[in-house]
Amino acid sequence: NVHLVPNVIANPYIIIDPDGLTLIDAGLPGSDKKIMQYLSERGYSAKDLVRMILTHSDLDHVGGAAALKRLSGARVYASAIEAAAIEKGVASRQIKPRMTGRRLLMSIVRVFFRPEPVKVDEILTEGQILPVLGGLEVLATPGHTPGHISLYSRSTGVLFVGDSIVSRDSTLVGSVPANTWDGEKAAESVRKQTALNPRVVCSGHGPVVTDAAGKMPAA
Repeated sequence: NVHLVPNVIANPYIIIDPDGLTLIDAGLPGSDKKIMQYLSERGYSAKDLVRMILTHSDLDHVGGAAALKRLSGARVYASAIEAAAIEKGVASRQIKPRMTGRRLLMSIVRVFFRPEPVKVDEILTEGQILPVLGGLEVLATPGHTPGHISLYSRSTGVLFVGDSIVSRDSTLVGSVPANTWDGEKAAESVRKQTALNPRVVCSGHGPVVTDAAGKMPAA
């Protein structure tokens, strides 16, 4: 009952529970169309989407949230720091790319793409348990951004890591340095997640790692 919506940047995950659907992250602006098409093909409508959890405020994770909220009426969840940025349609930290080409690309993206502000209905805090996937625990995992969160289902061993950990050809690595707000905090978050010994890791970028034991990145 955990689905990865394909061909969306970054990875949106849909969790199917008896009380409705939960979406983790919403992709770039316009991704709402692909997400809704995916749901429709599986017999669901917009009204079945009851909550959206946003791991952080970056454009590629919140871009489709406003449109999806209008369509579904779903409640939006995020940490306090990220919520303040999401409601303004900005990032929670300034990205400082190290490469000239990447810096130019980021500048172009900011000019032509900006997430539509969306109201966050519930502020998530460390240790909070959501009624999703047998109990989805909120983990504060700052580093990539100041208020980044991850989500862990202890009953299933599934860990949703946003951009705090990236999957590359089924290899797990920490937050990309060029996009990381605080490297030391990012490393602390990796250690925290590794200690959970998750069975499955669902990252914001790259394939799902279904045999994650022993593959968690070194801090």
